[in-house]
Amino acid sequence: MIQFNNVSLMLHNTKIIEDVSFQVKKGGFVFLIGPSGAGKSSILKLIHFYLFPTLGSVIVQGEDTRKVSRRKIPFLRRSIGFIFQDYKLLKGKTAYENVAFALEVTGTKRKIIKQKALQALNTVGMANRLGHYPGDLSGGECQCVAIARAIVLEPFILLADEPTGDLDEDNSWAILELLEKINHSGTAVLMATHKDEFAGIGSSRVIKIAEGRII
Repeated sequence: MIQFNNVSLMLHNTKIIEDVSFQVKKGGFVFLIGPSGAGKSSILKLIHFYLFPTLGSVIVQGEDTRKVSRRKIPFLRRSIGFIFQDYKLLKGKTAYENVAFALEVTGTKRKIIKQKALQALNTVGMANRLGHYPGDLSGGECQCVAIARAIVLEPFILLADEPTGDLDEDNSWAILELLEKINHSGTAVLMATHKDEFAGIGSSRVIKIAEGRII
């Protein structure tokens, strides 16, 4: 599904990633663990067609990211869910509207939007908070809504960039359990985190990275 083949990345004459190789198989759960500045977020952005390798190749669902048509990228991104540390919810929209909006921009029919948005919010345990705005929700609840938004398009993989970074311990473990639940439904998960205590949970595998290299 995803392959990194001897990937290096230079940005503004600075080496961000050096000679990184790994793969994420269908339905896998992988932790990308390392300190701040190690290159974790850049790896996720390489998968999301936001960055492109300087050397080597990144293959996503059979597509070489350096060779793919730029016009095709927005459509390829629809099959990749992305969760951010700071949620990136639209403050003027309710929980339901935030999730529904991800479908609206793809031209999905209104009846299907309602069905899928409600299903996604139910999956993350937010069915009773549909009409609440982000400012009325806790950090953990905001992240649950963000996860619902990420899975509503039924992606083949979910990329999570420090999704528990701003949460307390209880909420962090709750989010991790939710990601495991989504993974068990067949969606692959690649989670970047600095928290070593997550390593080796369940059937997950761990990739440790420091200073842009796998260690």
